[in-house]
Amino acid sequence: MRKIKFSKAILEATDQSMANDPTVFIIGLGVPDPGGVFGTTLGLQEKYGKDRVMDMPLSENCMTGVITGAALNGFRPILTHQRVEFSLLSIDQIVNQAAKWYYMNAGQQHVPIVIKMVIGRGWGQGSQHAQSLESWFGHIPGLKVVMPSNPYDAKGLLFSAIEDDNPVIFLEHRWLHNLVDEVPEQKYTIPIGEARVARKGKDLTIVAHSYMVLEALRSAEILADHDISIEVIDLRSIRPLDSKTILTSVSKTKRLIVVDNGWTTFGVSSEIISIVAENIFEKLLCKPIRIGIHDSPSPSSRSLANHTYPRANDIINKISKLISLDPNIVSIKPNPGTPLDVPDPSFKGPF
Repeated sequence: MRKIKFSKAILEATDQSMANDPTVFIIGLGVPDPGGVFGTTLGLQEKYGKDRVMDMPLSENCMTGVITGAALNGFRPILTHQRVEFSLLSIDQIVNQAAKWYYMNAGQQHVPIVIKMVIGRGWGQGSQHAQSLESWFGHIPGLKVVMPSNPYDAKGLLFSAIEDDNPVIFLEHRWLHNLVDEVPEQKYTIPIGEARVARKGKDLTIVAHSYMVLEALRSAEILADHDISIEVIDLRSIRPLDSKTILTSVSKTKRLIVVDNGWTTFGVSSEIISIVAENIFEKLLCKPIRIGIHDSPSPSSRSLANHTYPRANDIINKISKLISLDPNIVSIKPNPGTPLDVPDPSFKGPF
């Protein structure tokens, strides 16, 4: 099977959806720009015209009102933000209008919108452009929240989001856009609310989402060389949350670490541990552990950023508190020559 980038997978799902359904259109700041929102909208305006692929003035609240109104009139709009933080200027439209419309109208009207947002990290993104706010949106009844970790899931989940009759927040991590994997050319969907077992194991469960799935898998690969079997659960969806898959895994391994893409305080990891404690506390061999970014605003400084975000070696260090590990494993550190504020040395931006 052919391999494509995460960004190309998103572009394909958007393109194929627009080709098959004339009610689908996309708007957002910079959507028709040469960079195509990190490659996710490249060539769409040339193919579908300015009536379906629209650049917008810098007014996020207005954009969200436009797509909500369009959805109520038979369209399936996509709004894209180049950073999660830009959506904060439209919270009333998202939370008090789009998310509640179906409920307030007794199920007689739907708001089938997709709001795509990019999570920044590294390269001096700083406090206002590097926040992972999935727990915010996941707190709101009426919203669905998805966070793919790989190209295959990105395409399948975006198809599902576009076809869903209710508002979906689609969160893309900037460090995933260049990730390459096998993706079918044809249309396929992945059910929203269904996690996947990214790696099978028996000694401990790691639950992660978005970019942190990659770090969880790296830690599992290292530990496999030392006869420690780690099961990795990729959430894929934050709301609805697939509690069944999590509980099944932890019931088997009896140990749990949750790796959060954001802060642990009032975060996704806290919710997962609560679910496990409420349902299968008696099956745990030890206390569950949360791992997340440092509980402070994200720094712009590279030297500070290197200590802000958890990596595979941090996960291994936490696992050592639950399972007796060889000290040589626990002391694993990243290569000193490897920059920590980019996904890989070949990354050249833009951010």
